[in-house]
Amino acid sequence: MLQTVTVTGVQPGPGLWKVSKGDHVMWVLGTLTPLPRRMQWRSSEVEQTLARSQELLEAPTAELKVEAGFFTKLALLPSVYGARKNPGGASLQQILPPEIYAHWEILKQQYFGNDHGIEYWRPILVALKLYQKALDKAGLTSANDINKAVLKMADRHDVKRLPVKYTLVVEHPRAAIDTIKQTNLHDISCFNQTLDTVQNDMGELTERANAWSTGDIQTLRSFALNGRHESCVIAVVNADFAQQLGLHDLPQRIAQAWLDAARSALSRNTQTFAVLPMDQVLSPDGLLAQLRAKGYIVQSPDELDRSH
Repeated sequence: MLQTVTVTGVQPGPGLWKVSKGDHVMWVLGTLTPLPRRMQWRSSEVEQTLARSQELLEAPTAELKVEAGFFTKLALLPSVYGARKNPGGASLQQILPPEIYAHWEILKQQYFGNDHGIEYWRPILVALKLYQKALDKAGLTSANDINKAVLKMADRHDVKRLPVKYTLVVEHPRAAIDTIKQTNLHDISCFNQTLDTVQNDMGELTERANAWSTGDIQTLRSFALNGRHESCVIAVVNADFAQQLGLHDLPQRIAQAWLDAARSALSRNTQTFAVLPMDQVLSPDGLLAQLRAKGYIVQSPDELDRSH
């Protein structure tokens, strides 16, 4: 099998989606992770469009509000999981089903060599480390933060930033953390999923990252339907947390917070700029699809090119 090579150098990224109602417009940049490590993103289209906008609608996030100084982020890796090691000093061989362990042994040789210490880590943390090593080997990174670059552009052009944060208030954080330290439930299925991703999907992840970099919307669409690539680790930690706090509908609440903010910005400004994860842009039930269902006109970059 040919190895997929990652794009390098200065790249434009994808074009912008246009959401409109009457003469009010919101331009949307879809973001992606991971991206090619040696790519420099420089988009004059984004910068010019953002500079002409009244507000920047930031990507939606959730935030924990807890007793001062305790912690602030929802994805609290790995401190929440406290002990890196398995409860009772168990090894992966003792915890994992035999077929999953056999799969791990093959990949372990490839990515960790003779590191024995990792055999006693919790599966979720091994999954995270393995995923990062696989990205590294493929020339990809999760740290190429397009969001940060856009925020800097907004500041440079004095565009007002509008964060979309859904805030959770936690009354008894210590109790929540103690419970989470015990959970091992999702660890193994996420571990297994990560083994699969590392073994089978790195080529696709690279193609998808390259497609984002070069603005190839058709290719991005072909991957949009297969969203299982994302590291499940963040999702698992967040799900554990949400469950402890009784927030099973957290994603829906975050989505609703963004939709409310977007509709309000669209009615208030003649031009708004927004940043959204690409799956929310392309997915048939993503946030742009939900705006379309509410009567807004949504046009993709390729549709806009054709209409010119």
